[in-house]
Amino acid sequence: MNEIVKKNGINFGIITGVVSILITTLMYTIDLSLFTSVWVGLSLIAFYIIIGVVLLSKTKKELGGVFSFKDAFTTYFISAVVGILISVVFNILLFNFIDPSAKDAIKDLSIKSTVEMLEKFDTPSNVINETVKKLQESDQFSTFEQLKGSVFSMVFSAVFGIILAAIFKSKPAYKE
Repeated sequence: MNEIVKKNGINFGIITGVVSILITTLMYTIDLSLFTSVWVGLSLIAFYIIIGVVLLSKTKKELGGVFSFKDAFTTYFISAVVGILISVVFNILLFNFIDPSAKDAIKDLSIKSTVEMLEKFDTPSNVINETVKKLQESDQFSTFEQLKGSVFSMVFSAVFGIILAAIFKSKPAYKE
């Protein structure tokens, strides 16, 4: 594996993981309802897209503009996996050991937010009640659910990495 690809992937992964910890900590200390905010979620997705673009742009430049699809994908995927793992370990510690009561508060806020959204769409009350029951029975912050969520995040990152790699790969040189 190319050393630049590995170095940038790991470095940006650590940066992403640390920024995720800082964002989670800020949301935790400012207002737990931020965990249920659609705008916060969309802003985080935009942030991670920007980080991916910066990562691949920097790596392509360091490689002298020669960036294969494989190297582009590998760079992004290493970064994503490192960032996800750092973030998940922090979330497991925060919500299962440091302050388990926070996950219950977030669950209550999530249920309230979901009910409000379903009511706006005139969802039948039996469907709302069933949804609330499922949400009450789940523990999205348990260690198992966090690890399961990290697998889904890695799959999503792989798909997104394929798209970014296709965009950032070097164009083949044409011979005349």
